[in-house]
Amino acid sequence: MTRWFGLSGEDTRKLWIMLPIFLCGGIAESLNYTAFMSLFNVRFGVQYLPYVYIAEAAILPIEGWLLSKLAGSAAKDKFMRQLYLIMLGILVLNAAVLLVFLFGGIGSAVYYPFLFISSNFVVRQLTLLLWSTAFDLCPTQQAKRLMPLFIASTTTGGIAAGIIAYVVGAWLGTEAVYALAPIVLGIGYRYFRKSLARYLTPLMIKEASRKHDSPATASVRRPGLYYLRQTLRSPFMLTAITLMTLMPALYFMMEYQYFNAAEAKFTSQGELTSYYGLITALQFTFCLLLQTVSGKLMNKLGASNMLLAISVTFLVGFGVVSMFMGSPVGLGVTSGSYAVLYVLLYYIAEPCYQLFFKMLPISERDGFRYFAQGLAASGGILLGSALSLTHSAKWVGLAPLAWVGIALAAVLIAVAWYGRHLYVKELVGSVQSLFADLSDSAVSFLGAMRNSKALSAVLQYLKHPNDYVRELALELIGKVKDTSYFPHLVGLIGDRSARIRVASLRAMNLQAATVQELVQVAAFLEDEHEEVRAECVKQMAKAKHMKSQVHYFLRAKLLDPRPRVVYEGIKALYALESEESYSACEETLITMLDKGGEWAIYGCHTVADLHLASYAPWLMTLLEDPKPAVKAAAIHALGKLQAEEAAPIILAMVPSVDKELARAIHNALIDIGDKALAILKEHAGAMNGNPFIWNMAVSVLARLMDETAIRAELVELCVQRINVSSREGALPEALRRLNKPELAELAAHRFIEIQQSLVGGVWEVLAQLSDERVVHSLKETVQDENEEVRENGMEVLVEGIGDRKLSAALLALLRRTESDHGSGHPKAIVQDAMTWPDEWLNRIAGYALEEGSGMKEERQMLSMLDKVIFLKQVSLFSNLSVDELGHLAGISQEELHQEGAVLLRRGQTSPYLYLLIEGHIELSNETEDGGGAAIGVLGAKMSFGDNTALDGAPSSVTAQVIFDDAKVLALHGEQLSRLIRLYPEIGIGLLHATSARVRLLENMLMKMA
Repeated sequence: MTRWFGLSGEDTRKLWIMLPIFLCGGIAESLNYTAFMSLFNVRFGVQYLPYVYIAEAAILPIEGWLLSKLAGSAAKDKFMRQLYLIMLGILVLNAAVLLVFLFGGIGSAVYYPFLFISSNFVVRQLTLLLWSTAFDLCPTQQAKRLMPLFIASTTTGGIAAGIIAYVVGAWLGTEAVYALAPIVLGIGYRYFRKSLARYLTPLMIKEASRKHDSPATASVRRPGLYYLRQTLRSPFMLTAITLMTLMPALYFMMEYQYFNAAEAKFTSQGELTSYYGLITALQFTFCLLLQTVSGKLMNKLGASNMLLAISVTFLVGFGVVSMFMGSPVGLGVTSGSYAVLYVLLYYIAEPCYQLFFKMLPISERDGFRYFAQGLAASGGILLGSALSLTHSAKWVGLAPLAWVGIALAAVLIAVAWYGRHLYVKELVGSVQSLFADLSDSAVSFLGAMRNSKALSAVLQYLKHPNDYVRELALELIGKVKDTSYFPHLVGLIGDRSARIRVASLRAMNLQAATVQELVQVAAFLEDEHEEVRAECVKQMAKAKHMKSQVHYFLRAKLLDPRPRVVYEGIKALYALESEESYSACEETLITMLDKGGEWAIYGCHTVADLHLASYAPWLMTLLEDPKPAVKAAAIHALGKLQAEEAAPIILAMVPSVDKELARAIHNALIDIGDKALAILKEHAGAMNGNPFIWNMAVSVLARLMDETAIRAELVELCVQRINVSSREGALPEALRRLNKPELAELAAHRFIEIQQSLVGGVWEVLAQLSDERVVHSLKETVQDENEEVRENGMEVLVEGIGDRKLSAALLALLRRTESDHGSGHPKAIVQDAMTWPDEWLNRIAGYALEEGSGMKEERQMLSMLDKVIFLKQVSLFSNLSVDELGHLAGISQEELHQEGAVLLRRGQTSPYLYLLIEGHIELSNETEDGGGAAIGVLGAKMSFGDNTALDGAPSSVTAQVIFDDAKVLALHGEQLSRLIRLYPEIGIGLLHATSARVRLLENMLMKMA
């Protein structure tokens, strides 16, 4: 099963604890439904069923209001437990009353409507609770993998319940069947509570604090009539609600037919219960079988055609019932129709409805969903009950009632057909705000669309003035892969928008193209935009049936002036297996790698995509390239080639790389896979090795090893490393005792970073032994500024998550402080730090010893650590880590400028941001002709020039050295921009600095005024 469904270790762990919830829920729900329907129909009368449904429809709004109040007053996990216990309590109370009636020989007909309404509440809410549990406890992609298994568990429970009801109902009576429901639901509660505690409660700790601290983040409440007014203005929403109303109405009419036919056949309550149980078992067996093909049907037909097919099935169901009503096979036909319509409505149609709401803005989606579903549920019950009431009042017979159902089903078919066309219009109307997920939603709803009017309607939007609309139409056409639309697509070759030209190429199906069509497409190869040319190359490579002709066109693209096009050209020629071009491709690829920069990056991507292992030594040389982007591309390619020899080299790079390179190394080591296990285990077992390399090795091993191996090997290594990670905390205190506060503060920050690195590796291991989403949330929780939130997170670790021993070790590490690391002679500790594996602690210790010996004064220029110490004191960068400060120091240049020197001139551009180390800088609006006035004077640790350095705009001020010489650090804007992208904290600091200068300018203007 694990291989068949593609399940991970986390998936299987979650299944073991969650499947019993769905199994017990399916059994309890079906036992409850079978029993209370049998009791009501026999003891109160099936003819009163419409009246009770009408009463229930009136109660539904109150029910929704009460549940919303309960949900709003408690955290989600607490609300879910409360709702489960409420349902369990209802079943226990009803079971107790029924048993008292049975053994006491008493009874009251008035009780059975209450039994019906309260038990049906459990059926309705238990179904919703089960599905919300699946989606709340599982991330979206995991839910998609596990949902078929959850549905299978529920339907298996329904089958089991049907068999139980069939046997127990005949032997012990209907009361015994009902009494079994709360027992089974009670068994499920143990797993339900355990699942919430393990997978949901940790997520709610942080969320609860956010809601408490930031009420402004709550969703905007709309006026009560807002959704009604908007719905009345939208034909699309009215059609959707009509469809959602008619289907339940028809189902309730069929249910009424089924109960009447069954009661006429079986006069004994026990026999009736047994028959209900048999039909339930058959019904859920059909549901289980349908689930094996429903996904394929949905992908092929689309939700719109599925809804249309279900509508036709309703018509057929009522048609056969009307034909055979009163015949010997009437009960079988009615029971079969009821069972099929039940499964189609609740397991196929209900998920299809959700695609209607994909068209709405996400901020209003839930509001419309609840409004529409509430309105449709009440309307469906009322309509179905009102029509059934005509039989209960003896106005019409069951056969004429079936003919009414046929007429209503015909209306349903018309609405479903009309809804498909409205969907296309709504799709276009919603395209600008929801484009990201509309194409998939549209295909899910419209299906394959071949030869359908829906696609014809899409074609007309190729001339729409809005590019987003046209791009969506092209994407929908592309998903069909129909060659008949080629003339429409190639006609866009002269379109003004490059994005549309790219989209038209992607929509083309060239796998059966003619030579003439290929020549038409080849015109795109000379487009002015490289993205269009690259896409054309990619698409033409798919026309393998005309290999020689395609080769003729693509060979020339090896000489294109842009590396992206050349990259696609080489891949296309290899895909065509054009062996005569391999030598030219190899020559071009060598040239790309030699050119460096962007060419080398695309060269690395080419090697990676084509798995050209012979280029691995060449890629190894690019690891020394000064440009980080080239290094990242080379590392990525080496990983794809599974170059085992690269593993120790890129691991050794970890302590000095930035975030982007660290991610590239992590992914490359995972790609290298088992070949890297030996070197990774060696570093993971090094108790005194570099903590950042240890973190990388452990994080990758957690991804590569299975759960058994992680528990057997990796957990113990993590616990051992945590236990010996104490000495780094002694250095800050030693430096304080040596009266070196700046170095002590820097060492303290580095100690925290080392601890965080160790903690990061442990979190990665725990994520593989538990739920990744839960572990990520818990990781944020234990770092929260709010002490209560932190302690709640710590409490989860006390309980144990993933592995109890590792959780306890992590908890001890998180609570450890500098004062826990013992004491010793401060100078001895500093000298010992010179031998520690962390480079920054080495530098800090060496710097402290130099200060003591007088060597520091002999240096004229700032060392790397001098720059880091200075940058740490600049408010702009005070929140950065030591590594991040090191990256900044690495791109900075120390400059000395004499008095009167102009570093920035108003109206001119400069590529540098300046940080003032010593001296004074006057800011003015002075121009080259000498006009203007002073704005203010900057002192040490202040910055200027960031605006022109980052966006290339002319400087708005002139910056000139005054009073004496000035020493500055100059940071090149291009390099700084890259660091800002990797470390947003730098950008935030620059924003604060800019705001401070704006305030300074405002103050000066006010004084001048």
